[in-house]
Amino acid sequence: MKRSHDAELRGFASDNYSGVHPEVLDALVEANGGHQIAYGEDEYTARLQDVIVQHFGEGASVWPMFNGTGANVVGLQSMLPRWGAVICADTAHIHVDEGGAPEKSAGIKLLPVPTGDGKLTPELIAAEAWGWGDEHRAQPLVVYLTQSTELGTLYTPDEIRAVSDYAHAHGMSVYLDGARLANAAAALGLPLRAFTTDVGVDVLALGGTKNGALGAEALVVLNEAASQGLVYLRKNQMQLASKMRFVSAQLLALLDGDLYLRNAGRANAMARRLRDGIEAGIADGSMPGVAFTQETQVNAVFATLPAGLADRLRRRFRFYDWDAATGEVRWVCSFDTTEEDVDAFLTALRSELVPVG
Repeated sequence: MKRSHDAELRGFASDNYSGVHPEVLDALVEANGGHQIAYGEDEYTARLQDVIVQHFGEGASVWPMFNGTGANVVGLQSMLPRWGAVICADTAHIHVDEGGAPEKSAGIKLLPVPTGDGKLTPELIAAEAWGWGDEHRAQPLVVYLTQSTELGTLYTPDEIRAVSDYAHAHGMSVYLDGARLANAAAALGLPLRAFTTDVGVDVLALGGTKNGALGAEALVVLNEAASQGLVYLRKNQMQLASKMRFVSAQLLALLDGDLYLRNAGRANAMARRLRDGIEAGIADGSMPGVAFTQETQVNAVFATLPAGLADRLRRRFRFYDWDAATGEVRWVCSFDTTEEDVDAFLTALRSELVPVG
């Protein structure tokens, strides 16, 4: 097949835009050839289970899946009875960006809570944590966190522990969406279990696609009592891979070593470079009207731009409006973003602005 795209083209729209890391491609080649038992009874999935235990501790179990939305739907469905509800931030992926899949596919009631930075606290959760025993209200039984959040912010281990303690004290379980869990680990400088297993998370989604894989995600169950029926739900929700060895091999390439940290650390560092460059431009007057809306803690930068600037800049670099009404945009760096990519973007941004004075 002849390549039909410009392999040098870079953008800042999403870490889903990037290709597959060469070491992940190598892992797929190594997993190919011969026959392996289908539906997860293969050598690579067995090895992945061992690696997950190394990262998350004894008792952890892994369930490879195709995509993040599917993992979230299956994971939450396994934690809830039909009358259960999920408390989440109003910016949560399950509430904003999954096309109603949790509601439509799994029949899950979502109870969104407004947050300024995408993070939940016990005080915020309390706004929806009520009504147990009331037959007229969907029962709040799961708290949904995202690490890192949809706004590029991070929970500290202590913050997750506070949420877990509150949830468990009120008979609720904790689900953590880790589509960018590797970015959080790289930013915090902590092992994965330090802000999951060790602080009371019950079930989590482990992302691979945004970190250099090709359609590879997984659920990780940390508390067996909090999740039931995954062996049936994964098939029922069309997330059971027949040739699972190729999903597991990708996750192994990331996790059986430090590739997940190298990739995430690179993406985080490029976002920091972008932020630093814009801060310098604001300070010297070459980027008037640009302002940040969130801290830059992982691989995403959120900012507001003067009217019309985003559309002009998008002629050269793809990125998304986050809130078109306020001029807020999001720029995301990937494992393959380079210093040259960032510097070219900064030059383009500066050229589209009229310097002060």
